[in-house]
Amino acid sequence: MQEKNLYEYAVIRIMPRVEREEFLNVGVILYCAGKKFLQANYMLQTERVVSFCHTCDLLEIETYLKAFKQIAHGATDAGPISKLPPAARFRWLTATRSTVVQTSKVHPGMCIEPALMLQKLFNDLVG
Repeated sequence: MQEKNLYEYAVIRIMPRVEREEFLNVGVILYCAGKKFLQANYMLQTERVVSFCHTCDLLEIETYLKAFKQIAHGATDAGPISKLPPAARFRWLTATRSTVVQTSKVHPGMCIEPALMLQKLFNDLVG
């Protein structure tokens, strides 16, 4: 029997008008210390975003989301945060902030394969 590992995840959200606290789920970030796994996945559905907020700067949002994913993956060209250990990167990415790109609270779970769990969460929560 394969061993289950503790993982933590947060939903990546776009909140174009922070003061209204309305958001769209656009991605998921998942961290599993036991498997040394940290990845983020996102999908920017431009028509959905524009219908939600017609004044959104889609290029700016896409840039933020790409940086988020690069930092999660530890890309060498993504700045000093991406050079931190995976746990520190996950905590930095999921820290509370008042910007257009935010994350939900962190939620725990158990899984055998973190990559498959990331895809399942992404399909269920973003879709």
